[in-house]
Amino acid sequence: MNGDENQRNARPRRMPPPNYVPGSAGSQHLKPTEVLRRDGRAYEPPQAYSQARRQQQPPPPPPRRTHAPTQQPQPYREDAARRRRQPPPAPPAGPPTRRGGDPRPPRARRKRHPFRWFLIFLLVLIVGSVAGVIHLDGKLQRIDALANYEDRVGDTPGTNWLLVGSDSRTGLSTDQESELATGGEVGGERTDTIMLIHVPKSGSTTMVSLPRDSYVSIPGHGRDKLNSAFTFGGSQLLVQTVEIATGLHIDHYAQIGFAGFAGIVDALGGIDVCVPTPLDDPLAGINLEAGCQELSGPEALGFVRSRATALADIDRMNNQRLFMAALLKKATSWSTLVNPFKLWPLASDTAKSLKVDEGDHLWHLARLGWALRADTVATTVPIGGFDDTDSGNVLLWDKAKAGEFFDALASDQQVPEALLTR
Repeated sequence: MNGDENQRNARPRRMPPPNYVPGSAGSQHLKPTEVLRRDGRAYEPPQAYSQARRQQQPPPPPPRRTHAPTQQPQPYREDAARRRRQPPPAPPAGPPTRRGGDPRPPRARRKRHPFRWFLIFLLVLIVGSVAGVIHLDGKLQRIDALANYEDRVGDTPGTNWLLVGSDSRTGLSTDQESELATGGEVGGERTDTIMLIHVPKSGSTTMVSLPRDSYVSIPGHGRDKLNSAFTFGGSQLLVQTVEIATGLHIDHYAQIGFAGFAGIVDALGGIDVCVPTPLDDPLAGINLEAGCQELSGPEALGFVRSRATALADIDRMNNQRLFMAALLKKATSWSTLVNPFKLWPLASDTAKSLKVDEGDHLWHLARLGWALRADTVATTVPIGGFDDTDSGNVLLWDKAKAGEFFDALASDQQVPEALLTR
């Protein structure tokens, strides 16, 4: 019963048409082994576990946006835009680490010591100055000028210098002799300038011109012109003659020649001198107009040597004093003393151009220059007149006034105004 009922209830099996060909249009592209799924996708047979791991699943597609996000309008600001354009600052570097990994402890800030550097600079300056003075002192040419002799004048108060300008051409070439108008070689060395400088313990320094034609007694040679003493016996006899004639003890001696004289002026860049009268002297190589003007080395040398004036030697002594005042004014000015490019050439040229006594040093010359920098009384020995002798035309001292004049200096007193020759 059940079998019959099942057979009745069973759906009759449809048979394919007789002309059915697998794969034809009427077959709906079904393959005999194809399995259909309810969701319409193709059936995939199950895979092994190892095959499932190898297969990479594609990432899920991003969600679709249905609308744009809400935006808020913002005002434009230049500073904000600039900040957006600038790259972010780099992170601060960490403290350096040691080999062990621990950070290096911060170093203590070093203190500055400006006073210490000032002391170092001052020490270098002092050492350099001392070394420079020693070097220049070694350049001085030393001679035995202050020799002792029998019945020499004893020491007198104050300090007395004898400055001598000689006509020495030593070291000059033919062209230099022509430039300086020295007149060529004339035989023995002579003196063109003789000055006695008295530096008192207090008060003004006195600079006395001693005319080279002064008629004086020369030991061993009788009476003759003062400059003849230098020709007869050099510096020693000249010093002895001056000491006997003046009664003053000479403490220091300095001598300079033509080349050194002009070199000192040129080292200063020239000096300003007020020429009292026009001076045209071809023998001295100058042609100067009256008035204040700057003189070069050769011009200054001709100015102090020329006697082409009405009073000859007297005018020349006045010109020499004018020159000395102008030279010392510029040499001791602050513009020269604080300028190493002027001071060093000046000191170097002066040192190598001077002849000094064996006991003299550069610091003695510096003291002399400083003493002459202050108010200086410039004068000449009182003159009594002129006379013609076997030595030619000579200059005579006023014995009474000259005695009083030099007695005042020997006692370290100021010379009376009535005895000064301006």
